[in-house]
Amino acid sequence: KTVTVYAITSLTGFDADPGLLARWIRGHWGIENRLHWVRDVTYDEDRSAVRTGSGPQVMAAFRNLAITALRLSGATNIAAALRHHARDTLRPLATYKIT
Repeated sequence: KTVTVYAITSLTGFDADPGLLARWIRGHWGIENRLHWVRDVTYDEDRSAVRTGSGPQVMAAFRNLAITALRLSGATNIAAALRHHARDTLRPLATYKIT
């Protein structure tokens, strides 16, 4: 089965190699899907009561910040890292060398 995909890019026709574009797009969506899945599963985001105004966007930004900070600190399991840091209020400060 052949699938035709259209994309808009600022690359020239010479630089817009279809294989390269496909890898970039797959890479982008892999990152997006990974982040959204972690946010939904770890924070149970789909059941959040925050649904009006800019609240959902703000909460998503805070959750993204927390996930990114934990990954940068070396965490591979975000749920376990959240539990680990929640057990001691000073632990996050020590992890990020704030104390």
